[in-house]
Amino acid sequence: MKLTMRRFQFDEDYWKIRAFLRDVLLINNREQVSWEVARFDYWRWHGILNMKDGTLEDDVFIWESERGEIGAVLNREAPGSVFFQIHPQYRSEELERDMLRVAERHLTVPTDNGRRRLHIWAEHEDAMRRNILDANGFAVSDKRMPEHQRRRVLSEPIAPRTPAEGYTIRALGDSDEHRRRCRVSFRAFHPNDPAENFEDGWYSNIQKAPLYRRDLDLVAVAPGGEHAAFATIWYDDATRTGLFEPVGTAPEHQRRGLGKAVLTEALIRLRRLGADLAWVGSHVEPAHSLYASVGFETYRVLEPWEKIV
Repeated sequence: MKLTMRRFQFDEDYWKIRAFLRDVLLINNREQVSWEVARFDYWRWHGILNMKDGTLEDDVFIWESERGEIGAVLNREAPGSVFFQIHPQYRSEELERDMLRVAERHLTVPTDNGRRRLHIWAEHEDAMRRNILDANGFAVSDKRMPEHQRRRVLSEPIAPRTPAEGYTIRALGDSDEHRRRCRVSFRAFHPNDPAENFEDGWYSNIQKAPLYRRDLDLVAVAPGGEHAAFATIWYDDATRTGLFEPVGTAPEHQRRGLGKAVLTEALIRLRRLGADLAWVGSHVEPAHSLYASVGFETYRVLEPWEKIV
């Protein structure tokens, strides 16, 4: 069936893409062959609004049938980093080559030496995409780490973990805690940055995302009241799945069992809500080990293929 490409145009497209991603996820037996709804939401409400990582109108392309049904979506996430979302009914070499042409035409970013760069993610066992990328001058990047997609079946036992004495695990409080929540993110993800780089005021955008639930936005609170660790979980009852994004611990509070305690409390809450599957992504060894310690297993590896144009 013929598909026609167009840009993202209307707010209704956002909801159509979310429905499309749910359908594709279920058809693919809940394997993350394409994005899940929560990741698309997170890019819109955090990546775009807070991180200024693109726009829906400039960086999302839709392939539709004559009946207006979505067959594929191309979108960026970080600058120069793009993903293919494809309904298995329509997947073909011709479609992937067409999506690649659009990505090279519209989604590259400039390099320091005046050229342009593009990353496209491909599953390690996806021979079709790897062959297409190789034939078009892409190669696996040595500058970006592979993404390990990890999953945990919630029917398996979940052993609660107790953090160090004096720390408590609970849901995020009201807006008066937003500054503390922003600060622990800054410390976890930018531990070597100077204090003057710290920014707050962005957390309310996170809470606008459709799947956001404060009872699944967990923090570990230190004896002095500051936030020491965190895990935000996005539960989609349509697919009975939960995505962990982001997860972190401030360096001054590490090695006190906080990461494991937050993760296991989140898994228990997810199961009580009816979820039977949880996901998290990881790129580096400390994260691999943490997630493995609470039962997350790698089942797919995405590799970043790069081309300098």
